[in-house]
Amino acid sequence: MQFGIYSVGDVTRDPTNGRTPSEHQRIKAMVAIAQKAEEVGLDVFATGEHHNPPHVPSSPTTMLGYIAARTERLILSTAVTLITTQDPVKIAEDFAMLQHLADGRVDLTLGRGNTAPVYPWFGKDIRHGIRLALENYELLHRLWREEELDWQGRFRTPLQGFTATPRPLDGVPPFVWHGSIRSPEIAAQAGYYGDGFFASNILWPKHHFQQLIGLYREQFAEHGHGTAEQAVVGLGGQVFMRRRSQDAVREFRPYFDNAPVYGHGPSLEQFMDETPLTVGSPDQVIEKTLKFREYFGDYQRQMFIMDHAGLPLKTVLEQLDLLGEEVLPVLRAEFAARRAPGVAAAPVHPAVAGRA
Repeated sequence: MQFGIYSVGDVTRDPTNGRTPSEHQRIKAMVAIAQKAEEVGLDVFATGEHHNPPHVPSSPTTMLGYIAARTERLILSTAVTLITTQDPVKIAEDFAMLQHLADGRVDLTLGRGNTAPVYPWFGKDIRHGIRLALENYELLHRLWREEELDWQGRFRTPLQGFTATPRPLDGVPPFVWHGSIRSPEIAAQAGYYGDGFFASNILWPKHHFQQLIGLYREQFAEHGHGTAEQAVVGLGGQVFMRRRSQDAVREFRPYFDNAPVYGHGPSLEQFMDETPLTVGSPDQVIEKTLKFREYFGDYQRQMFIMDHAGLPLKTVLEQLDLLGEEVLPVLRAEFAARRAPGVAAAPVHPAVAGRA
């Protein structure tokens, strides 16, 4: 079981003091958070990809390459890589290069993105979103596996005798997660290829994601990759902790109420009741996270958002200390004890596994 944190990289005003970090401060804070994640014993750091304000991580591989040089063990990933608006050739090249620089500590999560204006910025039409995701990944999958590729599709110019460089490290492509909030076609795609499925379950009730994960597991088994229980699943969720739950709720409420994603809708209490958001003590975070296994079955990666909605860096680093000291050891032990026989291991590149 892998545990990690992911950041959408929003530049958001702190509602408690009115301060808004600069883009430079926010980018440097994300790097500090990644380094802290390794320090406290987490396995994964992932960054989003966004091309619209108020977000800063428009170039994930640049950021992850910088972090790779400052870490030794951390798996570097994306919370989303936009398979619809990026050229699959460029994705293949960038992540293979990052693989080599990070000695294999790399995977990625592919997604369509949910910001409609981004599509025309990159010359695409959002009405083709699903078809772009399916076609572009078919090409990316082949680029990493075929030395000399002839290919023709609908949405980009054909390729003849093309070789993407550099080739994947030791001939093994980065592990791919297909991420989705609402698209069954993406869950089915993940199952078809035998890749991982990341259910970005931070906003909607669990029954919705039970359906998506169930479809993915069915397709994984139907296409001969193993049993449904051996499919590779990742989950998300935001947590905010203090040692006393009432302190956590009081401190986090203004951030929730003004958050770009959460704010101005259901109450904090309603949101905590219906989604993975957990605001409380470390014990409450442990209890709620362990319930995810009851809802979704055994899974391989649990990611937490900890820096959203204007929370200052000092607070985020304090949260990571609590996560590493009081939550992570218990979750590792409990998930390991409850794991059914034959469940797939969390994905790592062979170069990383060989050093473990």
